[in-house]
Amino acid sequence: PRQHAKTLWYDRPRYVFLEFCVEDSTDVQVTIEDYRLEFSCKNADGVEFYNEINLYARVNSKDSREKRSDRSITCFMRKWKEKVAWPRITKENIKPAWLSVDFDNWRDWEGDEEVERAMVEEYAEV
Repeated sequence: PRQHAKTLWYDRPRYVFLEFCVEDSTDVQVTIEDYRLEFSCKNADGVEFYNEINLYARVNSKDSREKRSDRSITCFMRKWKEKVAWPRITKENIKPAWLSVDFDNWRDWEGDEEVERAMVEEYAEV
């Protein structure tokens, strides 16, 4: 049986971040298209996770990537239109039960570009 991974998201001037909270993930597959993201993996117990998100706006799929850690898989997607805030991550104005805002990482953008650049560079090194 497949189930949705608990997912956190937050918005930045250039990127949108999604974190799929699955510990000890295996068989991770992430497909990022211009208007859509598809995610799947298994956890240590063999439970299959699958999430599909029709994105609020266009992203640059060629300049988007993901990073796996022991606790989660984080995707960062380059916005097609930079410095345009996304009021939500989904195209539809609905909030799935498994999706929530990552308030720990959500902040006002003022002077945030340096922080964002450092985060992306940190992810890129992995």
